[in-house]
Amino acid sequence: MVYRILLILRPLTRISMTLNRFVFILFAALIVLSSCEKSNQFTIRGKITHAEGDTIYLEELHVSSLKPVGEVKVNKNGEFKFKGETGIPSYYLLKFSNTKFITLLIDSIENIVVEADFANFGRDYHVEGSPGSVQVRELAETLASTQHKLDSLQALNRLYQGSPDYETLKQKWNETYRDIVQKQYDFSKNFVMSNPFSMASVYALYQKYKDQSYVINDLQTMRTAASALNSIYPNSEHVKALYQNTLSVLKSEKAAKVQKFIQEQGENSPEIVLPNQDGKEIALSSLRGKVVLLHFWAAEDRGSRIINPVLVEVYKKYKNKGFEIYQVSVDTNRFEWVDAIDKDKLSWINVGDMKGSNNAATVYNVKEIPYNYLLDKEGAIIAKDLKGPALDKTLARILK
Repeated sequence: MVYRILLILRPLTRISMTLNRFVFILFAALIVLSSCEKSNQFTIRGKITHAEGDTIYLEELHVSSLKPVGEVKVNKNGEFKFKGETGIPSYYLLKFSNTKFITLLIDSIENIVVEADFANFGRDYHVEGSPGSVQVRELAETLASTQHKLDSLQALNRLYQGSPDYETLKQKWNETYRDIVQKQYDFSKNFVMSNPFSMASVYALYQKYKDQSYVINDLQTMRTAASALNSIYPNSEHVKALYQNTLSVLKSEKAAKVQKFIQEQGENSPEIVLPNQDGKEIALSSLRGKVVLLHFWAAEDRGSRIINPVLVEVYKKYKNKGFEIYQVSVDTNRFEWVDAIDKDKLSWINVGDMKGSNNAATVYNVKEIPYNYLLDKEGAIIAKDLKGPALDKTLARILK
């Protein structure tokens, strides 16, 4: 009988143990889940003297807007507290007004403490618990000190205008001014190069003087920070903006160099690789050995359409003598582009990405359409913006 009871109890004991184990695992999972839910939460608390009863606001700083996060009353002891959530380092403004604010760079799970006085809020404050916010404060304070020195020099310049030794003093002040600006530039550049993976570098790169000129105007520094930050925080809108801005500056710089090169030397045309109307990519360099008219146009542009019949006649006349046309469309409507090729009977090479072919137009400094360059058999630019009789006359001379 006892043996039978034991046989009955053993399965029950196993079930009980299994159930207990399940309950334990479930409880542990709930704890982990609960902690995950709060893993992105940060807190900001602090004490602002002489601000009792005033409302303090927290706003998230986006690239082109501000998003309200919350507002609280500063209590009678000057204390306040905010809670928020962020998955990546993000910029926030802690503010009383548009002229009294502190910029914070907040990461998840940070417990930030801010101490300041209402009268000097934004200019003189202490922050801890947030490495990014400490870096931002250092950058802001350094630039403020530099700007104060520059303002003092400008005040002296105005004060001594008209005095007998003004020109001598002015020369000395100008040298001092340049030294101060250089020191600020060196500080900011060294900060970015030493902290390329810190989001505070974005703040450093966009710092400006009162005249709206940037403190850092070095492309290599921008490239370093943009590349580093994009590898860590590719979803940050601030990093995306910096990355795109860096690409734009690179294109502009390249375009400026190409334009100068064309004007001064007129050779070695930049490469273009774009798809034709059938989707096949064709490189401009593939036409080496022929005299090529690189022609920019648009199907929806009346001036371009008027010139097309002239190009048709010129092409018929010289295509068997080693002449080719590489026509780049800056259109965005594929139907209009293909329809114009058919209606205007354009039998030469026509290419375009239907996004404006911006890179090709940029590197060739195309400001208006229609516009063209004439390339010799080696790809060197020998003429530009040839129209009608001028094009025919040039080709007649080259393709004898």
